[in-house]
Amino acid sequence: MRFPRNARIFRGQLDASPFVGVLFLVAIFLLLNSSLVFIPGVKIRLPEASDLPGVTNPTVTVAVDRNGQLYFENQGITKDKLKLRLRDAVRRIREPVTLVLLADKAMSHDTTIELFELAREAGLKEALLATRPASAPMKADAAR
Repeated sequence: MRFPRNARIFRGQLDASPFVGVLFLVAIFLLLNSSLVFIPGVKIRLPEASDLPGVTNPTVTVAVDRNGQLYFENQGITKDKLKLRLRDAVRRIREPVTLVLLADKAMSHDTTIELFELAREAGLKEALLATRPASAPMKADAAR
């Protein structure tokens, strides 16, 4: 028994609008998922710790790289200017402010203590050292 064939081979010109629409959507998805602006920064390797409490007060963040260079609000700063800016932040916020120190783990303890003293002189009541979460132990380490 022979069945009739209703399908015919298309011999006309292809319509480009569906292809352009799909291409446009793919371009939008790629632009939304990519970073269009390069954001420069300073590499800081934070020490690892686990199960530490967070901060509930408003915070002021100071970063210190391994060479001891200070960064406040994404700009390099000296200790004298940092002290003035911290005093200004304490006056402006009018609540207990916590200093969060992003210090490279290769930095000396002397610099950390100096910064904590500087923060206390500026009127900050609490200062914390930022850490990154400790990585999970490897399977080989867990077996030991």
